[in-house]
Amino acid sequence: MSAPLGATVSAPSGGDSKSARRIAFVHDWLTVYSGAERVLEQMFDCFPDSDLFSLIDFVPEKDRGFLRGKKPVVSFLQKLPFMKRHYRQALPLMPLAIEQHDLSSYDIIISSSHAVAKGVLVGPDQLHICMCYSPIRYAWDLQHQYLRESNLVSGLRSAMARVLLHFMRIWDARTANGVDHFIAISGFISRRIKRVYGRSSTVIYPPVDVSAFTMGPTNREEFYLTASRMVPYKKMDLIAAAFSKMPNRKLVIIGDGPQMESVRASSGPNVQVLGYQSHEVLRDHLQRARAFVFAAEEDFGIAPLEAQACGTPVIAFGKGGALETILDGKTGLLFDQQSVESIVHAVEKFEQNSFSADACRANALRFAPDRFRREFKTFVESKWIDFTAERTLPRSRVSGAEASL
Repeated sequence: MSAPLGATVSAPSGGDSKSARRIAFVHDWLTVYSGAERVLEQMFDCFPDSDLFSLIDFVPEKDRGFLRGKKPVVSFLQKLPFMKRHYRQALPLMPLAIEQHDLSSYDIIISSSHAVAKGVLVGPDQLHICMCYSPIRYAWDLQHQYLRESNLVSGLRSAMARVLLHFMRIWDARTANGVDHFIAISGFISRRIKRVYGRSSTVIYPPVDVSAFTMGPTNREEFYLTASRMVPYKKMDLIAAAFSKMPNRKLVIIGDGPQMESVRASSGPNVQVLGYQSHEVLRDHLQRARAFVFAAEEDFGIAPLEAQACGTPVIAFGKGGALETILDGKTGLLFDQQSVESIVHAVEKFEQNSFSADACRANALRFAPDRFRREFKTFVESKWIDFTAERTLPRSRVSGAEASL
């Protein structure tokens, strides 16, 4: 093998005290610096000499710092003419593309996967750990929601999409057998992994950059805030409609996306839509807002924790990751349904209670990056030690069938 890269991990008893192993990360696609990429960044810091593979790499130059100088190895999809703007349309080709990456020279494969990355081909002497953000959402339990939101409920295109997603489920379930250990980003995703793959997983919560979101003024201003990309499942239009029913409550909305016009149409005169804003503007509003409102069912949900890091309580839909990141009645309030009435009721209830900014901040600190790096690195190193020990165990006896060969 060529000169080793990657982290140095302890060898099992009887071997060398230290043994360097080559580590490869496999990420679905590289197009933006978002939630999964923030996790990838922290994983790079744990194993800085690792290599990186992905389907495509179209990350803008200004956002490439999280790659830590790595030059990703990409698939043949990179050269297709429509990929930069319409890479999701290449979903039928993604299983084939991810399987073409040659990882045979690596000892530890870490797939960073919410779609197809975990489907890379590995051998029996390679350890494969999957950092699973979720099994493919739109192929499993969220298929019907995806079809509705994509206007694919009926017709030929709907039938084609359903057939594609059927075969994606078969491929996705089969490739789970190539993973030695799953890491889930929340208990919610751990349950989804168990349901879809029939596999247990270890929960390691994603890192939240609490140092970039600090406490603001003691006196809060009289406005509520929501911030997100404006896509259907985020329910930004629902939040806007709810506050339009409460003309005495002011709402500020930060973000953009394909549902921008729908959000504007749902907004009354007491709702201010700012569109995309810089990190500094977002933080400033989080520090001054009375509360942060969040109506999505998220796998984990970093935005509510960024709000709490600023000392801001959260009013959130009580499903998914919110149940694990918001302390109901202490750092925020949870509502039961994604409806205008439920949000209105939650805001009215919020006005009748008080919340400690210090408690919000303390809760967010539980998810700081150093905690993630410590837990993730310990997990990988311990699994590598167990893996190498299993391969070097002496065989106490040979079965009759083996002896006859």
